[in-house]
Amino acid sequence: MEYLCLMKKQNSGRAGARSSQASRSKPSDSRSSTNRPDSSRSKSKPEAGKRSGPGKKSDQKTNFRPDGPGGKPRGGSTFRKGGKPVIRQKPLAALGGPMRLNRFISNAGVCSRREADSLIESGVVTVNGEIIIQMGHKVNISDSVQVGGVTIRPEAKRYILLNKPKGFGTSMADAKARRGVHELVQKACKEEIRSIDKLDRESTGLMLFTNDEELMVRLNHPQSGAAKLYHVILAERVQPNHLEQLKEGIIVDKGFVKATEAEFANDERTHIGLKLTSSRSRIARRMLEELSYHVVKVDRVTIGPLTKKDVPRGSFRHLTEAEVNLLRMSS
Repeated sequence: MEYLCLMKKQNSGRAGARSSQASRSKPSDSRSSTNRPDSSRSKSKPEAGKRSGPGKKSDQKTNFRPDGPGGKPRGGSTFRKGGKPVIRQKPLAALGGPMRLNRFISNAGVCSRREADSLIESGVVTVNGEIIIQMGHKVNISDSVQVGGVTIRPEAKRYILLNKPKGFGTSMADAKARRGVHELVQKACKEEIRSIDKLDRESTGLMLFTNDEELMVRLNHPQSGAAKLYHVILAERVQPNHLEQLKEGIIVDKGFVKATEAEFANDERTHIGLKLTSSRSRIARRMLEELSYHVVKVDRVTIGPLTKKDVPRGSFRHLTEAEVNLLRMSS
């Protein structure tokens, strides 16, 4: 992660210097490149392709922005989304805090929340010996809740972070025939846990397992889900305009997907850092393959605020309460 952090700092400084210089020299250059005359675009392309002189460091190595929409892609098709606003959902409550009574009943495995509302209305639910019939009543984890005279307790929530090694499948069907990640976390807890998403057999990196269905849905939300950072190694050099294309968005199997960040991670431009919110299967690998690159390795290095710290390859650890609350509040 150190190289990615350093890369971002350098890129932000260069991008800021270029943007401020452009704003001083060309105040009327706020128009999009598609509205510029063809002559201006044709003149700018050779300048962008010039090599830097001796002793000068090329700015094309990172954070390169093409002068226009030209430059035929090697594969895939660019698609700009309409101006739809991203509706951010209300963050989940902190773990262990007050919760609605219907959710308490549902978490205990008695029934669904809607069915729990019917039970509450019928007067068969008591909290600390008092019959509760109003909707929206909140209880604490320490309260005594009974349904039909039987005391219930919510199932303990488990959050397991695994650093997946290469060669382990993540689908249950595949795991029956070959090695699967379930083997690596089966002793983590007695509760039944599932991974929030999948990594293909050849990919490595972080996977989060939990029985918190509500959090799982939030983390996989297509717009406001948890951002995941991937370190992708390719067999050939990546063209700078393709990084821009990944950030603008492409179509992969008839579905639109875009990277929130895409940066070079080495001087040879064969390593890139790709940040995505999409939870589609093998999406980091498929995006690069859509642009006709051969992907050598994909390693997921972060899930939201979670990193690989203290999680060696092939090992797992339980999240702390502070980490769980941070994850819930950020999703």
